[in-house]
Parts: sequence; C-alpha cells; structure tokens
Amino acid sequence: MHVHIWDEAELGAYLASGVTTVRNMSGMPFLLEMRDSIAVGALAGPKIFTTGPILNSRGPNAQLNHQIVETADEARAAVQAQYDQGYRRIKVYSNLNEPAYLAILDEAARLEMPVTGHTPEGPRARGVPQQRPFAIDFADIVDDGFETIEHVESIVWHGLRNRHDRVAARALARHIAAQSVPVTPTLIAFANLSRIADTRGAHLHRAGTETLNPFIGSTEMEQFARWSSEDSSRAREQLAFYRDFTRILSEEGVLLVVGSDAGIATNIPGVALHDELDLLIESGLTPYEAIRGATVNAAHVLGNGTSVGRIRPGYRADLLLVDGDPLTQIDVLRRPVAMVVDGRLFDKGDLDDLWQSAARTDADRTARNVLGAMAAQGTVVEVPN
Repeated sequence: MHVHIWDEAELGAYLASGVTTVRNMSGMPFLLEMRDSIAVGALAGPKIFTTGPILNSRGPNAQLNHQIVETADEARAAVQAQYDQGYRRIKVYSNLNEPAYLAILDEAARLEMPVTGHTPEGPRARGVPQQRPFAIDFADIVDDGFETIEHVESIVWHGLRNRHDRVAARALARHIAAQSVPVTPTLIAFANLSRIADTRGAHLHRAGTETLNPFIGSTEMEQFARWSSEDSSRAREQLAFYRDFTRILSEEGVLLVVGSDAGIATNIPGVALHDELDLLIESGLTPYEAIRGATVNAAHVLGNGTSVGRIRPGYRADLLLVDGDPLTQIDVLRRPVAMVVDGRLFDKGDLDDLWQSAARTDADRTARNVLGAMAAQGTVVEVPN
C-alpha cells in the first residue's frame, strides 16, 4: 500500500515476492502506461494503483519530484491537471500551506479523487514543534477524509509534536480511530535507517539490494552517509516507540494497512513488504492481523473489497501457494511455491525468472522516466552537459 516504482525491472521483484497489487505513491506518466499494460496482460506485474505527482509547498521537506503549489488557484489547477492526465488519487505532503491544502481537498472531492499522504503542517517556523505549534494542527486534519495517513513516524512528529509519550499516543490513536482514518505504518522505512546506523553502513549492501534502482540510489548518498554515522542507540529508541505506537493504533481500533515505502532509500521492492509484516508482528500484532492488513484491509481501503482480498467465489484470482502455515511461520510468504495473478499462473520457474529480471535495473531508462515526469509537471531540472 506504499511503494515507489521507478522502472519496469522492479515489477519482477514484487511478483516474485507474492505481491499482486501495489499502490504507487509518487505518480509519473510512464506509470500510467505501465498500469494499463499490466491491466490488459501485455506486461507482467502487480496491479497498479497510483497517485499523481506529490503535491507540496516550499519548505524543508520539499523534494525535486514534488509538484509545488503555493496558492489555492495553483492547487486547484494541479489537481485538475492530474485528473486530466489519468490519475485518480492525490498525494499531499508535509509543507503544504493551508490555502493550497484546502483547495486540494475541495477540488479532489469535486473530481471524486481520494486524498492520501502526509498530513500537511503548513510553513515550518523556528522552534516547531517543541517550542511552537504547527501552523496546521494535526487534530484539524484527521477528519478530512484521508484514504490513509502514511508513516507512524510522521504521525508522531505532527500528531504528538515528536513527543514519545505513550499516554498521549493512546489518546491520539483513539482520536484517529474515532474518525475511521486508516494508517499505513511503514515501520520498515525507519527500521532500515536504524539498521544502517547499527551496521555503520554495511546494511546498505545486504543481499537483495541489487534490485534497488541505481539512479534513485545515487540521489540518496547524502542520507546514506548521514545514517551510517548516526547515533544507533537513539535510532533504536525511536524505532521502539514507533513499534509501540503501531501496537497502540491496532489496540484502539485503527484500521492498519501494510506498506513498505519500497523503492525509497534502501527498502527493497517486494522484500520490504515481508520485512514490514515481521515488524508488525514484533510490535504485537498477530500474524493473522498482519496478513489481514495486506489483504482484506488493503482491498477495503482501495474500494475493491468485494472483488479482491479474499479467497471466495467470484473474486479475482490473486492467490499465493506457500509451503507451510503463515499463521505459525510468517516467513513462508517470502518465497511462494507458485502464484496466480489475475488468473495467470506463475510456477516456481517463472518466479525464479522474475527474480533474475528484477536485478536488471536500468539507470538510463529510469533517468528518462524521472526527467520526463519532471517536465510533465513543469519542474525545471538543470542537467549538466
């Protein structure tokens, strides 16, 4: 329920890991073509739902691939343009100011486009959040009808003003549950950063990282260097609180879906979903609850719970055959014996071939994908000669 696809090579890693559907959280034009090719069977890959380009305002969390909107007029135009291009979901981000954010909500509602992402904080003044409150309070956003809110660490930052207070965390969880807002914890995203700190960078070269996109990896070098020298004990303490908060969210009735932030940093496509399932169980969820988050709950959030997410007559044939009982040994999900994806059988040989294809990443093709996306959304990128 939270991935970033940059190139078609990554599709093999998802299928070989048993992932039959993904929600891509940073839209680019090539993904619309890829989505449609998969839908008609011309390309092997998981079914793709995708947001449009991330909508954000200028600020400390703005990134090059974000579509920057500062006014209500710009925000409305951006939403309409994304709809016209074929996107049917909107992703918002942390720096959005209030006029732009409210215009996005209004325009997205008019076009019946679900809104998901980070909760907007508004402009970041000095001293926020410990000494001064956010310009936009988290409590004012929870009832805005988000499809999902992403990342427990982002909720802790905005909703708890970065306080690791378990009493306040439970109160916040109850408030989120009362508004029926689903949450995608993505624990693995921070856990991988913590593991980089623990290993002084060795975690960056573990098995499976050959499927990470080299073009995107080249943009992450500064972050990798920072985390390789980060205080590992502090990172472990943060991760422990995020795990506790995830358990609290579940205990208080928040609907959890499973996302991996794969394709970003060192989160391996396909594999990171299983890492996330492990972390959810370590946080206190049962294997059944974790698996439900990646099946029934996800289908419900995506609006197709009457056709996928269960094994039932009349449902789409997205099936994993595994050697063992995942309710007692969750690891059996990592390497399916066979799969059926939308009625198409992939046997063990097919899955092995997909793993091999996933390692054939193409930095030049990815660069063309990304630069084309930047041009489509009006972002000027300086390319050295």
